[in-house]
Amino acid sequence: MIEWLTLPFEFDFMRTAFLTGSLVAVPCALLSCFLVLKGWALMGDAVSHGILPGIVLAYIAGLPLALGAFAAGMACALAIGFIRDNSRVKQDTAMGVVFSGMFAAGMVLYVAIDSELHLDHILFGNMLGITTQDFWTSAAISVGVTAIILLRWRDLLLHAFDPAQARVAGLAVGILHYGLLAMLSATIVATLAATGLLLAIGLVIAPGAIAFLLVRSFGAMLVTAVMVALIAVNTGVLASFHLDSAPAPTVMMAFTTMFIVVFAWKSARDRMVTSRQAA
Repeated sequence: MIEWLTLPFEFDFMRTAFLTGSLVAVPCALLSCFLVLKGWALMGDAVSHGILPGIVLAYIAGLPLALGAFAAGMACALAIGFIRDNSRVKQDTAMGVVFSGMFAAGMVLYVAIDSELHLDHILFGNMLGITTQDFWTSAAISVGVTAIILLRWRDLLLHAFDPAQARVAGLAVGILHYGLLAMLSATIVATLAATGLLLAIGLVIAPGAIAFLLVRSFGAMLVTAVMVALIAVNTGVLASFHLDSAPAPTVMMAFTTMFIVVFAWKSARDRMVTSRQAA
């Protein structure tokens, strides 16, 4: 058993995968709590899909791919907000239109150019082939986003529950709103090398959803979400080594399994409490 657990750590690429996965798991987990409370699950999906054209355009212009991805993510979020505020279209509909359109544009651009970009790595990540530059980019973003959230989580929480009260309390509501969007875009950029675009949404939603089922206070939710994310990421990477499967989808399966187990346990517990009260 001990050898089964320690064997992957004998390889440099596996140690890098574990470390990178753990680094990006923390800000993703913290952000997921706010996204779940605000009902912004689809926003994470929209931004993760919407950064594809930014990646391709950055490659064409010879700029860092992370810069293009962040710019496209912010453009996607701002476009959704503009449509919501200036039409009768609801936010979820605006998200669907914007992210599908930007993702399609990215696919058209990718096919139209002759590039060395690997579409599979962009969409699904390449956790076992993370470069030094990818690692330090992910680490810098992860540490920065985590520090901001830990310093301002109470302000972000008030804004998530009641923006009007946050404004009355003297908080800069606009900065909090767009700051949260910027952190979401930056965090998805951080997860790009590890999980890719299509699986990043799971990493910024599942930890908060699981924690929401387990605890009642927001402080405990933040801590629980981080613990859940770290367990799922490291369990998924470890399992992928022994199953010879792709790490990112295996990590997502670990999150899904944890959610199903917690949901089933919580449902059974609630039914038991209800039956006792009825008796």
